[in-house]
Amino acid sequence: MPADQVDTCELSWNGQTVFCAGFRDGLPVFGWRRAPAGLATRRQLRALDLSEAGLDPVALLVYRHRRPFRHEEVAELFLVADARPVQPMTPGRWRQHDAMMRARRTCRTCRQVVDHCVRGPKKQCSTCYDVEGIAA
Repeated sequence: MPADQVDTCELSWNGQTVFCAGFRDGLPVFGWRRAPAGLATRRQLRALDLSEAGLDPVALLVYRHRRPFRHEEVAELFLVADARPVQPMTPGRWRQHDAMMRARRTCRTCRQVVDHCVRGPKKQCSTCYDVEGIAA
């Protein structure tokens, strides 16, 4: 799609006619800072404590990435009015999250829980890793 191509499209959710940069997969494409009010990306919805929760995107945001090898980025845009509030964390979910994080911090060799997530293919704490490295 050429950078200077400008089309007009009628927005299906409010009937307004706006300028867009064409269509991709049947959705209107908008450039950086050119999307109409009332649309947001997933991250913007999350910042508003909202979730797209199964909604279909109504438009696309296409922009060039600042890193040259990434070329073009495409983000889906959702209607803010249709987004649902994010479900709050319940005590059960917090317990489940704590158990998951404890498992990520547990060394597989000595079974000690450390203060950071253990990494690497063997999931060992630094003490066990150093001992195994010296023995090898």
